[in-house]
This record gives sequence, structure tokens and C-alpha cells, in this order.
Amino acid sequence: MSPEELLASLAEAAQGLLFPSESDHELRPFRSRGDASSPAALLAAEGLGAATPVEVTTAGDFFAPVIDVPGDAGDAALAEAGRYRRLVDLLERHLTDVRVYRVGRVAIDVYVVGRHPSGAWLGLVTKVVET
Repeated sequence: MSPEELLASLAEAAQGLLFPSESDHELRPFRSRGDASSPAALLAAEGLGAATPVEVTTAGDFFAPVIDVPGDAGDAALAEAGRYRRLVDLLERHLTDVRVYRVGRVAIDVYVVGRHPSGAWLGLVTKVVET
């Protein structure tokens, strides 16, 4: 799957999903402008200051709150969790070195990125608000 095809598949899989936080935001396809193999590389590629705070986590940890719903959750919650699981599976099937960068404080830009076989860093971007 080419980078463009993967970005289109991610857009389709994420359509209508809002990542919950104090202010829910959509998940959008993302292609890094350069290397995203480390926090410093991502900050440089995206034109952000080197002193910008970055927290690194895994896709499993980041998506756990929306995937690990109780078994007695309603049908809508279970269906949505399934959509998130399919999104994570799509990322993990087509990208290596998948990681999550949480950039900033309070209004946090979240980059879920991995390396495509072409060498490009692709994934999803969203925002979470934590006060």
C-alpha cells in the first residue's frame, strides 16, 4: 500500500471518530514533513521549538481508554471501540516503529506515527485538552 493509499485508508477508518478529552477532536491522517523517529526529530520536522515538551507513549496505551470498554457497555460504545481497534490494526499492519508523541501542555497535539516501507513517517494527528 502506497503512502497515499494508507493515508486515504486512515481517513476512511477515522471518519466520524472523535478522540475524547476535555474537548473532543477528530483524528486526521498525518504525514510528517521529515523524520519522526524521536521527539527531537518530530519537533524539528514540524517546525516546533526544541524546548516544547513531548511525552512518548505507545499506541496501545494511548488508545486503551477507547478500546477497552466494559463488556456491559452499550452497543454504540462497543461498535465505536471496534472501529478504534480496526484503526490501530491498520496502523500496526502497515507501519513499523509505531509510537505516540504528546506535544505540549494543556492543549496537547497528539501524533500517532510510524515508518512506512517507503521511509515516510505517517499516521494520525489529533488534539487532547487536559487541564
